[in-house]
Amino acid sequence: MTKALKPPLIFVVAGEHSGDALGVNLMQALKTLSNGQLNFAGVGGPKMTSEGLNSLFPMEQLSVMGVFEVLPKLPLLLKRIKETANEVEKLKPDVLVTIDAPDFSFRVIKILRKRGVKVPIIHYVAPSVWAWRPGRAKKVAAFLDHLLCVLPFEPPYFEKEGLNATFVGHPVVESSFGQADGHAFRKRHNLPLKVPLMCVLPGSRNGEIERLMPVFGDAISKLAPQFQDLTVVLPTVDHVKARVLEFSKNWAVPVIVVNGEEKAEAFKASNAALAASGTVALELAMAGLVNVIGYRFQTMTGFLLKYLIKTPYANLVNVILGREAIAEFIQDECTAENLSFELARLLDDEEARKAQLLAAQEALTELGLGGEAPGMRAAQVVMEMISQETSP
Repeated sequence: MTKALKPPLIFVVAGEHSGDALGVNLMQALKTLSNGQLNFAGVGGPKMTSEGLNSLFPMEQLSVMGVFEVLPKLPLLLKRIKETANEVEKLKPDVLVTIDAPDFSFRVIKILRKRGVKVPIIHYVAPSVWAWRPGRAKKVAAFLDHLLCVLPFEPPYFEKEGLNATFVGHPVVESSFGQADGHAFRKRHNLPLKVPLMCVLPGSRNGEIERLMPVFGDAISKLAPQFQDLTVVLPTVDHVKARVLEFSKNWAVPVIVVNGEEKAEAFKASNAALAASGTVALELAMAGLVNVIGYRFQTMTGFLLKYLIKTPYANLVNVILGREAIAEFIQDECTAENLSFELARLLDDEEARKAQLLAAQEALTELGLGGEAPGMRAAQVVMEMISQETSP
């Protein structure tokens, strides 16, 4: 009598909301490829848990950024790193997939390698060696088995160090931001079409809220006299919602704070956006919403990064195109004057709007728009690795 084979176990680790979004697409694609004949374990956020992942601990505990933001949480982070490594060693999964969050993910992997745990390891989202610390390519090649890249120019940096790397496309191109119903959003929130709507996105980390909400609020105050009935919509997430409400309650215009589930509709309903630097810039591109990017790091973190960053741009649209197609104001340039001036130009100048939207589409095509879904391409690599490990 043939012994039944156990379904493959995939251990997935995501440490940020962007990683949670990547993880859920990967999980769904893996289920499709395996006809549901696999199991998941690991760490993830609400999207991954909705797909059946029982997270080892709340993912939000890992969502910190910058040297000086990490220090107060270091004891908890070290505990979670060891806890995650212990769980991988105990479960002996068929493959470990770590998603972004390299400060956490790579420490887990190094512990496993040091212990001699035999598990194939795939990391999803390459370290930005093209932007800073190029020597990391050689370092990660020493402990990873495969790297899934979301930018088309990334694989060669790692392949020359002997690490298999695959460009799978950026997850934003399989998102629903382009199909959301902006009219339904306006109707639901009693916003006539003639009301100019500004979408404000200060980030999902507590530190980002503290640093960006005051300057974003000042920028909106400067815009208000120029645009009658200007209204702000603020999509946010639960763990920072209270601070977002506190900061925005005295802004010079009406403010509607909505949960993240309404974000895509809010984009389609809006006339322009003011956003923190990050993945949201690509989401705005997919939604066809003109925008301005602003970002401030904690003072000492910003000082250090000024000497480490190797690229002139923060917005990935600009990085891909090699030019500043979308205005970005970082650190000292992130002022209410700069932000409000550029937002007013986008609201008033139709040619400026068209130029930005065309540039955004050009960048999205480079990221895989129109091709096979990135989640499926990533899942194919994962399944191929499992197949190689289980072959006699």
